[in-house]
Amino acid sequence: MKKLVSIACALALAASLTACGGGSKNLTDTYIKVGASPSPHADILRQVQPILKGQGITLEIQEFDDYVMPNTALENGDLGANYFQHEPYLIDFNAQNNTHLVTAAYVHYEPLGVYPGKTASLDALPDGAKVGIPNDNTNGGRALLLLADLGLIELKDGLDLDYFRNAEGELDFSEYDGIASNPKNLEFVPMEAANLPPSLPDLDIAVINGNYALGAGIADQVIATETDDTAKVFANVLAVKEGTEDSKAVQALIEALRSDEIKAYIQETYQGTVVPVE
Repeated sequence: MKKLVSIACALALAASLTACGGGSKNLTDTYIKVGASPSPHADILRQVQPILKGQGITLEIQEFDDYVMPNTALENGDLGANYFQHEPYLIDFNAQNNTHLVTAAYVHYEPLGVYPGKTASLDALPDGAKVGIPNDNTNGGRALLLLADLGLIELKDGLDLDYFRNAEGELDFSEYDGIASNPKNLEFVPMEAANLPPSLPDLDIAVINGNYALGAGIADQVIATETDDTAKVFANVLAVKEGTEDSKAVQALIEALRSDEIKAYIQETYQGTVVPVE
């Protein structure tokens, strides 16, 4: 847990050097366009639409299937907000791309899970098993931390997520020395998070983000998950362009997302796969 907090703090320091931004036609007092992953984010936002409509605010939802375009669209003013990512990813994205996005509110968290591919259980993992993990910096490190917590590998003290990056800024394990022990000689296969569920037939197991597991209809097949304390560090956020946090539509959206009505919807619909932030 301390390692995770330290990671988030270090990334926050890098992001603090960015400059402020402004609003756009996609964020006014009576209209907000929000980019979101299809599930659970867009589904949750659809429950919010009538709440905002009752306040005279139109919420338009644009769905995205990746973790890059919603942030570039928000930076460019093509969105008024987005809702798909956790804060460590947002901070790292800012640092890597010189964007100016900030957290407006913490909404929910999704425990990262291990899902079966060719191998049905962790005990049955063969020597040299192929393990799919997300290829972005924060979720890749988060996946290794989960595998370490499960006893499949050991990590050196002082884990630094930047260890994973090669000169091109991509995950590269060829020279990675942060793993102290790998008794099963696991072969890590980093790939776009959205591609992990359809790649399960070619992998022994994969560590998959909750939204993609939900979208693929495999959330009930999870064989191991993060603890709540770890998952809370990666709470999903409503993100906005810096300087627009206090706008009327953003504040109304925050209030709706964190209302008892929406919290009850999340709890009843996702049964622990998605958990509202208290």
